[in-house]
Amino acid sequence: MIKVALDVMGGDHAPAEIIKGGLLAIAEVEDLHLSLVGPQDVLEQYLIGKSFAKDRLELVHAATIVENDDPPVMAVRRKKDSSMMVAIKMVKDGTVDAMVSAGSTGALMAGSLLITGRLEGIERPALTIVAPTFQGGNIVLLDVGANMDAKPEHLLHYGLMGKIYAREVLDKPSPRVGLLNVGLEEIKGNEQVKKAYELMKESLPGFVGNVEARYVLDGEVDVVVCDGFAGNILLKTVEGMVGGLFASLKEALSANLKSKIGAALLMPEFKRLKNKLDYDEHGGAPFLGIGGACIKSHGSSKARAIRSAIVTQAYRYALQDVNGHIQREMATLINKQ
Repeated sequence: MIKVALDVMGGDHAPAEIIKGGLLAIAEVEDLHLSLVGPQDVLEQYLIGKSFAKDRLELVHAATIVENDDPPVMAVRRKKDSSMMVAIKMVKDGTVDAMVSAGSTGALMAGSLLITGRLEGIERPALTIVAPTFQGGNIVLLDVGANMDAKPEHLLHYGLMGKIYAREVLDKPSPRVGLLNVGLEEIKGNEQVKKAYELMKESLPGFVGNVEARYVLDGEVDVVVCDGFAGNILLKTVEGMVGGLFASLKEALSANLKSKIGAALLMPEFKRLKNKLDYDEHGGAPFLGIGGACIKSHGSSKARAIRSAIVTQAYRYALQDVNGHIQREMATLINKQ
């Protein structure tokens, strides 16, 4: 039985959509046990009239809530009884195998690091996302915001962790790892990236070289490695581009009768394309390198995205013992250096 704690008070649509997503998850996965973490009265209120597997659902009281504008470190220190921190502490104590929250990214990063610690050999944990490709597959991108600066050694560690995650959670037997750069040639980039290239070429099986940002969503590699500054800019640029593109198409296709007729004919294709690029299918981003399995869902997540974060991320992460693999393969890497 895999046990997951769900912070029901985190996110724009908490608690209703978060709880709904949790119930979808336990209805789908028979060996999943879910702990809903939040104020007892809120939990009970939203479960009235709902059908669920009572033997696989637990209510865990947490009196307070981490707000988005709470300073991350202060949230960890002063809101130990919040739904987010209680859920992280459950991971630390081994009460659950993983936790999921759509709450403050900064608070979740700080709480995960300060409460669960780091895996041995990992100096800088990385915030990781699974992004859809235009071909209908997916890629792993890290770091997307945990650390604005990274040494070449940190990028090597990101590559190793991303490779393990792609292999164990996304079922990619031989993940191809690429290093985000301004060009494909080995001599391109700043000193940080050039040195990281050398380290990956020497020590990381599956490393295939540099990858330019314009090719990231083409699926030419399975894992894209970068520091948190470049990764966060890339992520938000892609999110803005995709959102703007669909908004522009919607406006253009509703301009007049002729375009509306064309839109009706093309609608099935537009829906297929939108589904390819839908983050709801992946639902969450793990912090790789910390001492527990903590999954960050998008702040605007609704039930389907929360279900995905639990089923395709937290459940799979714990089932495949991703942290165990990282720990063992990091030890091998360190011994070789």
